[in-house]
Amino acid sequence: MTRKNSDIDRVLIDEATIQQRVCELAHQVSEDYAEEDEVLLVGILKGAFIFLADLARQLQVRHAVDFMALSSYGLSGAASGAVRIIMDLRQPVEGKHVLLVEDIVDTGLTLDYLNKTLESRRPASLRSCVLLDKAARREVDVPIDYLGFEIPDVWVVGYGLDYADQHRTLPYIGVLRREVVSFDHQDR
Repeated sequence: MTRKNSDIDRVLIDEATIQQRVCELAHQVSEDYAEEDEVLLVGILKGAFIFLADLARQLQVRHAVDFMALSSYGLSGAASGAVRIIMDLRQPVEGKHVLLVEDIVDTGLTLDYLNKTLESRRPASLRSCVLLDKAARREVDVPIDYLGFEIPDVWVVGYGLDYADQHRTLPYIGVLRREVVSFDHQDR
């Protein structure tokens, strides 16, 4: 049974659909990395932690997990477009097969920054696995190697995604009611 929150307008992607797609993505990733010794999953905090955990548990290839945290918000909370690392990886990626695991791509600025930053560290390969793609907001064209779902230009929460640090642990992807979103937090 899906518990609905009063801040949620509607459920966009239900829990069963998410879990089915995560299994499909894990199968595809496992096939693609079957010949490699190990893949390093790099989860982008905080939003990707649930997706990463579910994906990692389904993988049939040897893998390690690390995390990065980034910020693209200015002091006022409004998006600045500038991305910066606030927590870096604990291990070098040189010569490793790296799979970036991200919750959502909208403008593409964060994934573009991550790709450029990690490519400069000379991994053996670098791919991305993204749960949600909001292509309508794209400012920078970025490659997405494994994609969960394409979504419309709505503010979504749940399954790791938040609004003002709320709703991350909802088991589904829900559309936030428009009147809940303040204008200071319109950009993700």
